[in-house]
Amino acid sequence: MTAPGTSVGGSEPLPRPRSALHAQTWREIAHLLANLPVALLGFVYATVVLAAGSGLTVTVVGLPLLAGGLAGARWIGRFERARARSLLRVRVDEPSPLPRVKDEGMFGRLWTGLKDPVGWRTMLYSFIRLPWGVVTFTVGFVSLFLLWPVLPFITRGLTNVDRAMVRGLLSPSDELERRIAELESDRGVVVDTAAADLRRIERDLHDGAQARLVNLAMGLGLAKEKLVEGESDDLVAAMVEEAHGEVKLALQELRDLARGIHPAVLTDRGLDAALSAVASRCTVPVTVTVDLPARPAAAIEGIAYFTVSELLQNVSKHSRARTASVDVWRTDRRLLIQVEDDGQGGAELSGGSGMAGLAERLGAVDGLLAVDSPPGGPTTIAAELPWRDRDRDH
Repeated sequence: MTAPGTSVGGSEPLPRPRSALHAQTWREIAHLLANLPVALLGFVYATVVLAAGSGLTVTVVGLPLLAGGLAGARWIGRFERARARSLLRVRVDEPSPLPRVKDEGMFGRLWTGLKDPVGWRTMLYSFIRLPWGVVTFTVGFVSLFLLWPVLPFITRGLTNVDRAMVRGLLSPSDELERRIAELESDRGVVVDTAAADLRRIERDLHDGAQARLVNLAMGLGLAKEKLVEGESDDLVAAMVEEAHGEVKLALQELRDLARGIHPAVLTDRGLDAALSAVASRCTVPVTVTVDLPARPAAAIEGIAYFTVSELLQNVSKHSRARTASVDVWRTDRRLLIQVEDDGQGGAELSGGSGMAGLAERLGAVDGLLAVDSPPGGPTTIAAELPWRDRDRDH
């Protein structure tokens, strides 16, 4: 048996098998070779838009043409960010969209488009990319056939420059713009959550209180007919008694529904009393400690209430705990919540207990949710919300 690379029967040595390049290296090579055609298209677009828009500024179409070209440049930037994410595995957030100008007329919208920093940075990117695209295409193509042993190092060095360009010119320009982009994304979560809550309320009304009220109306109608027909008092009394029971059940369901929307005890007495009421309905004993110097804004107070309510429901349904505790306090400009139980643990943000949805809803208002729940327990869940003073709501 011969070793790899030795001769067989006096023939020339067999070539050693060439190891395949890593998949990421092939993606980087593809990015480098695509740079030239993509950069050429971007350069032509930017040149035509700027030349035509600047040359026609003396007419009524020059500035609108330039503003439209800058809006189109945003699509180039979107494509390049997607290409970088796919081939270079670089995370680049999308910049915030152009602000909507409602009451400033056509000139207000035109001026907003002309001063768009995202569009101007994309134009600059398109100009820089053409000479760089020529370099990367040439070096990448030559290295692919002539410099195979060092190809991974060359491609990594060139694509690192690409990554720097994308991050520097095509990412949100500052922290404020990144935050605006995040809030635009979170707004969708808030809208979806509100729509789901409205559907739940509609379903509960239709299947619960509304159905009982319909049965009540039918029962009272039959009782009225029996009275007109002269039926016995006992029969009519039984029908009225049944209708009375339906009324009590419908009222209870309406109270439960109202509590699920916004409990009266929260409005009247604040988080301490409201969370104590929630804790009393939990299947395990819960200790509640609320240490707040004042009541937060109503919106923050409501979110804190429903966060604790959902977490205690999870304790009742999934934890198998013997005891639990709820602590609420304020630090600087944050409202902090901590829910602990001595149950079996294993809670995860990606699990099916609604924890992921709760984290999304908190994130939509600049809040946080952290879970520490090793198998076997105990479980500690911490939530943060921004503090806003209550008097700002009035």
